[in-house]
Amino acid sequence: MAERIILPKQGLQMTEGTILEWLVKEGEKVTQGQPLFEMETDKLTIVINAPVSGTLLKIIAGKGDTRPITAVIAIVGNPGEDISGILAELDSGGQTAPSAGGLSAGVGMMPGAASADGGVPAASASGPVPRTGGGIFISPRAKMRAREFGIDYKNIRGSAPAGMIVERDIITAKNAGVSPVSQTAASPLAKKTAGLEGVDLSLVQGTGARGKIMRGDVIKARRLSASGAKNIIPLKGMRKIIAERMKQSQNENAQTFHRISVRMDEAVRVRTALEKAVSYNDLIAFASVRSLVDFPAMNAELTPEGIWRKDFVNLGVAVALGEGLIVPVVKDADLLTLRELSSAIKERAEKARNGTLAPDDYSGGSFTISNLGMYGLEEFAAIINPPEAGILAVGRIEDTPVAVQGAVEIHPVMKLTLSYDHRVVDGAPAAEFLARVKDYLENPYKLL
Repeated sequence: MAERIILPKQGLQMTEGTILEWLVKEGEKVTQGQPLFEMETDKLTIVINAPVSGTLLKIIAGKGDTRPITAVIAIVGNPGEDISGILAELDSGGQTAPSAGGLSAGVGMMPGAASADGGVPAASASGPVPRTGGGIFISPRAKMRAREFGIDYKNIRGSAPAGMIVERDIITAKNAGVSPVSQTAASPLAKKTAGLEGVDLSLVQGTGARGKIMRGDVIKARRLSASGAKNIIPLKGMRKIIAERMKQSQNENAQTFHRISVRMDEAVRVRTALEKAVSYNDLIAFASVRSLVDFPAMNAELTPEGIWRKDFVNLGVAVALGEGLIVPVVKDADLLTLRELSSAIKERAEKARNGTLAPDDYSGGSFTISNLGMYGLEEFAAIINPPEAGILAVGRIEDTPVAVQGAVEIHPVMKLTLSYDHRVVDGAPAAEFLARVKDYLENPYKLL
């Protein structure tokens, strides 16, 4: 019996995922527990194993497609098994509970609609196609039918919600006598270039013999159509979630700041004595953990029941990725030595860059450190990572003139900025916390 494969939920706050690569091709054997596809979420890139064994009969969501959690993305069954009923159900917007490997039930990926009497509304073969973000909503099966009939679906109005074009719309258009796509004379290279660049050859003026379209004509047409156009990067995946959460943080938190300068002379000496086995970021993290233990008012969270002062420190350390930011969390950091904390931070940072973090590795944080000193920033203010009450922004260490007993000396100085939620912690305890971090860093022997 054919099984529906759905997009699984990875983490409590995940709402959608993007297919990066199918590791098994249609028609190939699928083995339960073996890698099936790779996907990107708002937090990580992860390889998902097959929940069942069989043959990959149909890929519904292809490479680069973004789908909501529990959407049907593929069908696995016996070789040659008839899955036309399942495809028709998905194509018409059927919402059935998947049975693949016990995964949680969810809706199909193809929305559809029925009329009041239970019938299906007829498609219109004319009029503009509703678009979102510049794209055309069309189901894979409808696109296959359009290619089969030689119909340009760009001029067809979809009958499903949001204007999605489904198979019945293509069939209706064919029966209505919609003209097939004209076979414009073009060189093979021009056709390939047009496909890659998304250029409609019917709108291109050819300069070759007898008006034949050449590659240069396609490139020129693309440049003309793109003149004045904006370079839009889709707001999705990790970037979308970051945007939503940072706006949420600014809207909900009573966020304010404290800043302080720290002389790093002794921290430099300690790091040198340890033969650079630990980084400055490790020292800052360790000092922050100890300070959170000393001042639990900063290690807190606002809940419906009241302010929760935690008796543990789960330290988040922000890691910049090419497509956004992720905050791996070191659980029970207050129980670790300096070297153990350094090792844990490095391990999670490496996992973040490799996309191998598990959901538990980036959840449950109680305080976060964000260090941009390596980019030359002297100081900055970071936005609180909800539901935490604070985040420490770390600037660069630079030689700075400092007044010492009436004389000017040059010392390595670093600036720290504490962003905190004034609903949870008052200004004085927040200042005491920041001063304690400064004290530990200026006298790091107290940490050892």
